[in-house]
Amino acid sequence: MNPIIPMEPISCEVIPKGPDWIAQVKWDGVRILTYFDGKETRLYNRRINERTHQYPELADIQTYCNAHSVILDGEVIALGSDGKPSFHEVMRRDGIRRLEKVSQAQKLVPITYMIFDVLFINKEWTIDRTLRERANLLSEMITPNDYVQLVDYHYSGQALYEVIEQHGMEGIVMKDLNSKYIIGGKEKQWQKKKYYRDTIAVVGGVTLRDNIVNSLLLGLYDSKGRLFYIGHAGTGKLTRDDWRALTERIVPLIQHEMPFENKPARLKGAVWLKPKVAVKVQFAEWTEGYTLRQPSIQAVVDIPVDHCLLE
Repeated sequence: MNPIIPMEPISCEVIPKGPDWIAQVKWDGVRILTYFDGKETRLYNRRINERTHQYPELADIQTYCNAHSVILDGEVIALGSDGKPSFHEVMRRDGIRRLEKVSQAQKLVPITYMIFDVLFINKEWTIDRTLRERANLLSEMITPNDYVQLVDYHYSGQALYEVIEQHGMEGIVMKDLNSKYIIGGKEKQWQKKKYYRDTIAVVGGVTLRDNIVNSLLLGLYDSKGRLFYIGHAGTGKLTRDDWRALTERIVPLIQHEMPFENKPARLKGAVWLKPKVAVKVQFAEWTEGYTLRQPSIQAVVDIPVDHCLLE
C-alpha cells in the first residue's frame, strides 16, 4: 500500500447548516493514516513521513479493527495537564527519532488515535462512497479501546463550536454527509472553523539570555521564495529543556546575514539563522502590518520550511 496525501478542509467563517452537514471536534493533534495490508501495519503522517515506530500502541490493528485490509484516517492526540488536547504534548511522541526512547515516552505521554474516516477496506476503495456510508463502515469495523476512539459527530455545528469556545479548544470541522473522499484534495465539502488561529512559521533568528535561546524571530515565505518577518515570540509551551535543546540545534545554523526581506521590529541582540527550523505558533490575529498579535510557540515541528507560506 502506497501512502497518500489526505483530504483537507477549507477555512470558513460561517458555519454551514442543513440536514446533511455534521460537525466534529478539530483535535489539536497529528494527522495519521493507518495502512494494513493483512500482514503489516504502517502509519504515515499527512506529509507521507512514516510514524509507525512512534506509536507502537496502534501496531496490533486487529485488536481494534476487524477488517482484513484497511486504510484509516484520523488524528493522534495527547492531553496536556489541563486535560485538553495539546499539540506540544503529542509532539513529544511524534518528534522521537531515537527509537530506544519510545518505551519511556509511552509511559510519559499516553496517546489516543481519534479515527474519523476509512479509505479502503478488504481490498476495495471506499473513497467514492458517501461520508454517511463510510461512517457506518467505521462503526461496524472499529472496536474502541484505551488507545483508539471513533470521533463523534454532531448535527449542530454552532452548538459544538460554542462548547469548543467554552473549553478553549482548537475548533471544529464541518462535513457534508454526501461527500466523497478526495485524495490530496482541499474541498468545500469539508470546512473548518478555528476558535484560535495558528500557523507553521520559520525561525530566521533568535535572541539569547544567559546563552540560552529565549525568543524566536519568525517568518513565512511568499510565492517567490522570499522570507518575510511576521513577528517574534518567547512565550508558549516550550519547557526549559526544550529551549536548551533548541539552543544546541541552532549552533550550526548561525550566519551573519539577516534572512528576512523586511526589517524586523526587534533587531537588538538578534542572532541570525539559516532558515531550517519550523515551529507551530498560536496567535490572536494578524495586524494591519501583517505581523502576529500575541504569538505563542506551541512546538518545534518536523515540517519542510518551504511549506511555511504566506496565505
